[in-house]
Amino acid sequence: MSDPEVPEPPDEPPEAEERQDGGRAGRFWSARRLPAMLVALAVLAVAGLFLYDVAAVRAGRPAMGWRRRLARELAHRHLDNGWIVTGAVVALLAGIWLIVLAVTPGRRAVLPMRRETPDLRAGLDRRAAALVLRDRVMEISGVQSVRVDVGRLAIRARAQAHFRDLDEVRTDVDGVLADGVRELGLARRPVLSVRVHRPARR
Repeated sequence: MSDPEVPEPPDEPPEAEERQDGGRAGRFWSARRLPAMLVALAVLAVAGLFLYDVAAVRAGRPAMGWRRRLARELAHRHLDNGWIVTGAVVALLAGIWLIVLAVTPGRRAVLPMRRETPDLRAGLDRRAAALVLRDRVMEISGVQSVRVDVGRLAIRARAQAHFRDLDEVRTDVDGVLADGVRELGLARRPVLSVRVHRPARR
């Protein structure tokens, strides 16, 4: 006598799969080598110039002409002078720019993927994800061309259908994109926006 069949457990919903990760998958931080290099070179050049001039004055030589002129201008110009206000605004904007670079992750072109283990992080290039999704949509019957734009929060697909009903093609595109996005394994599932239309008549 055979044992009764044990029913298989129901498939877990996609939300449950997303919760079974190894930790929060945040965005990748950029090293920002170019801004750091530019700031370091500017600080080094200004500091070196001032240090050389101060050392020359200490050695008994006259200060450089630009420093004497700068001291004279700062002593005679008022704070509401146009050049002083312009310089202050430029310095303020540069400071805000550096602060924004310091507190934001950057690397917007890399989408973080779900973390299966706490010690492993993975990311997917947005252009590569768009290419994968585009190839899958092109396999749908009736799709003549498609453009897929992958953003951090949304995926927009614009397809042209040269035959079949537009509603049917749109339903197929929605399903293919939903499956494709789920298989990409992104940490945050983006919102899908699908538009299907006929090519322009010539």
